[in-house]
Amino acid sequence: MTNDTQTSSLKSRLIGLLKKKWTIGLGGLLLAFAGGIIFWGGFNTAMEITNREAFCIGCHEMEENVYREYRNTIHYSNRTGVRATCPDCHVPKEWGHKMIRKIQASNEVLHKILGSIDTPEKFNAKRLQLAQNEWARMKKTDSRECRNCHNYDSMDYAEQNRRGANMHQKGFAEGMTCIDCHKGIAHSLPPVEQAIGVSNHGAAPDVVHPPLPPKPEAEASAPE
Repeated sequence: MTNDTQTSSLKSRLIGLLKKKWTIGLGGLLLAFAGGIIFWGGFNTAMEITNREAFCIGCHEMEENVYREYRNTIHYSNRTGVRATCPDCHVPKEWGHKMIRKIQASNEVLHKILGSIDTPEKFNAKRLQLAQNEWARMKKTDSRECRNCHNYDSMDYAEQNRRGANMHQKGFAEGMTCIDCHKGIAHSLPPVEQAIGVSNHGAAPDVVHPPLPPKPEAEASAPE
């Protein structure tokens, strides 16, 4: 066999080997790409399932306590029919912040297993601590989840009552955020907070005031 023939044969073998490796590499890349899509789709689907209200109230700790309270608030039922569900207020929408919140939720899963708040008595004993933790989180993020719906820049103060418009403008000018005033907007306040009147616009929304007594008959019939 001549040198030219040997060289030609070697080139053919190298080209064939390169084509084979390229095919295998391309196939592996496509397989990895398809696997990544399937994994991401499954992962994202799982995340969306955990972001549904039905998932949030799957534990009786939530269904029997805060969910019952929430159903009696304007966030659940209102004239516009726009409902803010559990994840709308308690789970960030941005992916990075959402993942951090999900990791933090592993501690909540641990306490679910331990039965830390599995009765109304246990839950109410920890209510103040649980509320303070969430208030601190919302304060730290400048009430980020509230502002998904209630954007400061979109507020029309002319459509608000005078007191609300004044308080909003004053609060924003002083660097306050939603949770500074609206602690009792969706859940009952801890007894300590109710006692000191820290709540929505300074009056505990879950405290039911008795009706005023009727006027004395003589006063009611007095001439104008």
